[in-house]
Amino acid sequence: MTAPYFAPVASPQQTRDTFADRHIGPSSDDRGRMLAAIGYGSAEALIDDAVPAAIRTGGDLDLPAALSEPAALERLRELASANTVLTSMIGLGYHGTHTPGVILRNVMENPGWYTAYTPYQPEISQGRLEALLNFQTTVADLTGLPVANASMLDEGTAAAEAMALAHRTSRAKEPGAFLVDADALPQTIEVIRTRAIPLGIEVVTADLSGGLPEGDFFGVLLQYPGASGAVRDLEPVTAQAHERGAQVVVAADLLALTLLRPPGESGADIVVGSSQRFGVPFGFGGPHAGYMAVREGIQRQLPGRLVGVSVDIDGAPAYRLALQTREQHIRREKATSNICTAQVLLAVMASMYAVYHGPDGLAAIAQRAHGHAVTLAAGLEAGGVEIVHRAFFDTVLARVPGRAAVVVARARELGVNLRRVDADHVGIACDETTTHEHVELVWKAFGYEGDVPAADGDNLGFVRRESPYLTHPVFHAHRSETAMLRYLRKLQDRDIALDRSMIPLGSCTMKLNATTEMEPVTWPEFANIHPFAPIEQARGYIELIKDLERRLAEITGYDEVSVQPNAGSQGELAGLLAIRGYHASRGEAHRTICLIPSSAHGTNAASAVMAGMKVVVVKCDDHGNIDLDDLHAKIGKHGANLAAIMVTYPSTHGVFEETITDVCKSVHDAGGQVYVDGANLNALVGLARPGEFGSDVSHLNLHKTFCIPHGGGGPGVGPIGVRSHLAPFLPSHPLREEAGPRDTGVGPISAAPWGSAGILPISWTYIAMMGPDGLRAATEGAIISANYLATRLAPLYPILYTGRNGLIAHECIADLRKITKDTGITAEDVAKRLIDYGFHAPTLSFPVAGTLMIEPTESEDLAELDRFVDAMVEIRREIERVADGSYDRDDNPLKNAPHTAPALLTEDWKHPYTREEAAYPLPSLRDDKYWSPVRRIDQAYGDRNLVCSCPPPEAFED
Repeated sequence: MTAPYFAPVASPQQTRDTFADRHIGPSSDDRGRMLAAIGYGSAEALIDDAVPAAIRTGGDLDLPAALSEPAALERLRELASANTVLTSMIGLGYHGTHTPGVILRNVMENPGWYTAYTPYQPEISQGRLEALLNFQTTVADLTGLPVANASMLDEGTAAAEAMALAHRTSRAKEPGAFLVDADALPQTIEVIRTRAIPLGIEVVTADLSGGLPEGDFFGVLLQYPGASGAVRDLEPVTAQAHERGAQVVVAADLLALTLLRPPGESGADIVVGSSQRFGVPFGFGGPHAGYMAVREGIQRQLPGRLVGVSVDIDGAPAYRLALQTREQHIRREKATSNICTAQVLLAVMASMYAVYHGPDGLAAIAQRAHGHAVTLAAGLEAGGVEIVHRAFFDTVLARVPGRAAVVVARARELGVNLRRVDADHVGIACDETTTHEHVELVWKAFGYEGDVPAADGDNLGFVRRESPYLTHPVFHAHRSETAMLRYLRKLQDRDIALDRSMIPLGSCTMKLNATTEMEPVTWPEFANIHPFAPIEQARGYIELIKDLERRLAEITGYDEVSVQPNAGSQGELAGLLAIRGYHASRGEAHRTICLIPSSAHGTNAASAVMAGMKVVVVKCDDHGNIDLDDLHAKIGKHGANLAAIMVTYPSTHGVFEETITDVCKSVHDAGGQVYVDGANLNALVGLARPGEFGSDVSHLNLHKTFCIPHGGGGPGVGPIGVRSHLAPFLPSHPLREEAGPRDTGVGPISAAPWGSAGILPISWTYIAMMGPDGLRAATEGAIISANYLATRLAPLYPILYTGRNGLIAHECIADLRKITKDTGITAEDVAKRLIDYGFHAPTLSFPVAGTLMIEPTESEDLAELDRFVDAMVEIRREIERVADGSYDRDDNPLKNAPHTAPALLTEDWKHPYTREEAAYPLPSLRDDKYWSPVRRIDQAYGDRNLVCSCPPPEAFED
């Protein structure tokens, strides 16, 4: 009989019982080895030498002790149970939907999709790029316009971006105002107003059902169908607008467009909206993928992400981001938009919803919702209730003089939320989840309990869609769940996400998104709450949000936090608008100069311009720090008009600048405010607090430091923290006075009151499970790992910037410019060769051209860090072989990277290096090899030949 096997008991140092131990990759023994390699005996000694004493916080974080994973989930269950999920028939741009299980499990809950990064390295992003191309094709087909992006942040901000696009492209002789239909979604109107004020654009609202009013307008926004449910023919107003030189923007419901004539066929120039009802839950307002489609001629000014089709070096079709992919970094203050993150994960879900259902399935869902609305209206009329609009899609507006509140309250007692429009009107929206039982409950709330009346099955005849859509084979090939499952798996396998290897992207903080953090997002009590449901039905949400805001305020040293901004760029804008509002309240509206260091994120400059400020660039010195002489010179010149300085800390160069407190004091002495970009907060949590060392406002990237996953390029969440004097100017919301300062707030930054509330449980759970000690340990771990990599790599790739004692913060910049000069091997060549080693490249050529910015985060263990070092060491050997002539300067493994399997299997192998050198430069790759699906992509070809919807299958034939 074989004796039972007992595993050896782990030593206390090796035991990992807390969540923090599992979140932080290296064990205590590994950290000791890493510190020894850097030249330190303890983490405390390294941190003391790396982080300036002037910014160190005076005490520990005043946060609750860490919860275990089961305890955190138990607390979240308590919060979730405080929410009340009723049947929502409120509408207003948010509708019930069924997320197909195959999409829920294999996209939304799948780390292969939600942990990927923005597809700036397209060769290893072909799966999600194809999914996004499907999204663009869906939007373009349904809207009737040739080009759509992927994606916008939500419908309200998409409409605001459309206003700016219309302003830039207007043909009107006198620009005039932006005209908005009074039947537009109320939150959209207010987001537009918020964005228009600093740009000096006048916004006029009017009832456009009878045509355009007098006046000069550069653009007109129509809602289709209207917020009231009304469906109107767009052509008359569109024709009038064009006659007067105005651009026409239509905010359209995608599902309705399966039945309604596309806006593009009625002359619309720009169409915007949300794809939420394509399988994405309410989530108390987000995240949801907005969209924008444009007519021919203005596509090159389209904001946001645009996926295009190009070719690789073998001529095979390949996907990549097109045109202004990172225009904020290229054009800075001349950028047309500050959008950096998109809503990729949600756009993927929406695209797969369209792929799974196909055109017939989508039309059936739309017809069913419309049929319920028609039946609902017939029953109300039979009960003596007046229906305001004869043509509608899924929303019925009922007139009940003086009885609206009573009807809405009665419906709520029956388990249904309706919309009280005013004292005399009630709105009822049907959707994919509506059943006949729901319709009967609504009838009962209005007082009708008679027989089911006969109803006309179609109220859309005069604007009924006749043109086909979704004709591409991809929307017909995956009807069964088996086929859909395999399609999703095929696309997933074409990408590199965190489930496969580390993603060492500087400035992007690709850290662990723990499963326990992700789990509550899909709970019905969090997923199925409408953002405008009665506030008492969202008590658990409000408690979680307020608690998260308090914890973020404690971590950052600020007095108040708003979670409304649904991306880092929107947090930047919100922070700058708060500064703008503060100066105006003091009679100093003339303060419009924003100082921005030359090393800053490009979105900083774009956001400043959108906030109505003028950007003045401050130089950096040879060490990457703010040039104090230039700063003081700029303050001396602009001090009377100085609004703010935007500083990224630690710097974009990955260094703790010693002079940050002096910078803050100099700006304050001149009457300005200090904005600290929170992109690099992962190097500060538990060690330093911006609100204490001189900052007035910061945005906080929850999708970086606080573990909300990047989702292939979104969702992002960018709340802002402010000191008390800026708190009156936080974002507010017209439909939720609880969401911000009612009288002094700057207005809504996003369409939903609390932005992407549906994923806030992720960050709450992370903070709760880490506790104050774990958060500090994570920051220390990030700094240790970064300095370990810098120490290992410095002999081969010079580290461009360091702080005192030769140390860095949480990231470092490897300088390849001399290597390029000596050998012709560029930073891009190294980035593409890393694909052959199974790695996503570090950040390429930002903030300095010809460099790689590397950030390991605290989550990667020592084995993975060393695997990356091994790859970089071997690549350096390959570069040396180019330098000594062993490899041809133009035909070598780096210049030809990445290598695909078909490229290696060709009988006509003509390269002066072996197939083995190409595919298996390290022996370990034989055990686990990632194969790039395409070779290096020709970016210029794709921009010259812009194709942004699904190409025909023939394009992929050999």
